[in-house]
Amino acid sequence: MIDSKILSSTTLRERPDFAYILDVISPGSRVLDLGCGNGDLLYLLKQKGIRGQGIEKDEDAIVECIRKGVYVHHGDIDEGLSHHEDKRFDYVILNQTIQETRHPGDIIKECLRIGKRVIIVFPNFGYWEVRFRILFQGKTPVTDLLPYRWFNTPNLHFLSVLDFQEFCDIRGFTVEDRAFFTDLKQVRFSPNFFAKLALFQIR
Repeated sequence: MIDSKILSSTTLRERPDFAYILDVISPGSRVLDLGCGNGDLLYLLKQKGIRGQGIEKDEDAIVECIRKGVYVHHGDIDEGLSHHEDKRFDYVILNQTIQETRHPGDIIKECLRIGKRVIIVFPNFGYWEVRFRILFQGKTPVTDLLPYRWFNTPNLHFLSVLDFQEFCDIRGFTVEDRAFFTDLKQVRFSPNFFAKLALFQIR
């Protein structure tokens, strides 16, 4: 049996991006979480009265989703989202997922087709610690948000806050909101340098 109060308070304390998303999305909204992992975010959305479902390819993570009572499909988003109707969801969420996909531009375009708004969260490769480790150690950094070595990382793309903003400008996507985080708090100054995690809401 899951203690919803303990899970909610612990998760929100450790994941300020989750807290931000929960604050943005209204009860009754329809949400699709792509690469939903173990279902923690979907579980919290469900507690708020938000109708969420996920897509996840890792079978162990799917078992955790089922244990939490959240609705999840087994699938690989790199294989396409064509089976979803236009504007089927109020929000589509890509939380630390997009950097692991083969064709992120195509996936984001599809997300904007099936969702009215898209929330994208990714580890910021422009973070000062990442820069310093490359500069002084001369090798691919291993950090808490990029915890893998080059030979076993699931990440295919390493992007910064400025990279993603440039991507939105090139593609003509409207950035409606953005937020940046480091550990347990929000970053408001020079996020490309000081933020570990970036969140963009686009349409």
